[in-house]
Amino acid sequence: MRLLLVCNPGGHFSTMLGLKKFWSKHERAWVTYPKFDTEMLRGQEIVHWVTMQEARMVIRAMINFIKAIIILVKYRPNIVISTGASLAVPFIFAAKILRIKTVYVESITRSESLSLSGKLIYNIVDELYVQWPNCLTHYPKVQYHGIVV
Repeated sequence: MRLLLVCNPGGHFSTMLGLKKFWSKHERAWVTYPKFDTEMLRGQEIVHWVTMQEARMVIRAMINFIKAIIILVKYRPNIVISTGASLAVPFIFAAKILRIKTVYVESITRSESLSLSGKLIYNIVDELYVQWPNCLTHYPKVQYHGIVV
């Protein structure tokens, strides 16, 4: 199986590392932007570096959407997995257009409601996992299987 792992640096990157037991068994490439923590991927993994995008940067999101289409067509993953944050949105939308399965793992900090990214992709993502059972009452589509350590 071929995976595309999409995440912002920081806690979102740490969460993706927490899923290593799963993704390490598969062919994969990463999408992130360079920061002190994600630099560890350089030379170790296939990485597509993209422009930093904050949640409300519409123009950068559009640029990253175009980059997402290009990366997805070129790499042809079976599944796009994202742990957020803002990079998830253009890549999940692009993957859905290309009929690629999508999985989103919400941040552990979201104990009551979804993040902005989670809300934006809620209706189109194939699987959305939360790390707190409280979210199940507000969002019937989400799944809870514990926390990512």
